[in-house]
Amino acid sequence: MFASDRASRETMGMELVACTPGRAVMRMVLDERHLNGHRICHGGFIFTLADSTFAFACNSHNKVTVAAGCSIEFLKPGHLGDVLTCEGIEQALQGRHGIYDMKVTNQRGEIVAMFRGKSAQVQGHVIPQEP
Repeated sequence: MFASDRASRETMGMELVACTPGRAVMRMVLDERHLNGHRICHGGFIFTLADSTFAFACNSHNKVTVAAGCSIEFLKPGHLGDVLTCEGIEQALQGRHGIYDMKVTNQRGEIVAMFRGKSAQVQGHVIPQEP
């Protein structure tokens, strides 16, 4: 899935650090392309880091899963050169629906943002199943 995710890899410069059932970790180093007019990281880039992490966490059970809703709280700005790491953890998985919490931190361990996503499983597998 990450190999096909040009938005996360190429446009955003993200790295998939870990992906296990119900959990994912992604990382992004902030450079000039991530900064807004205030010279801090644009909130949309922090959101996208959390959203991409959410995607890998909720697809980690090898069932195609999409976002059904989400919210984010920005707590601290990101600055040029910061290394943002997002850890996503499954909180609940009931039938086709899941709830996942993402925590975005900087290299000092300070919380930059918190994101909660609701997922919905659809038909198919991320990695095709052998018949």
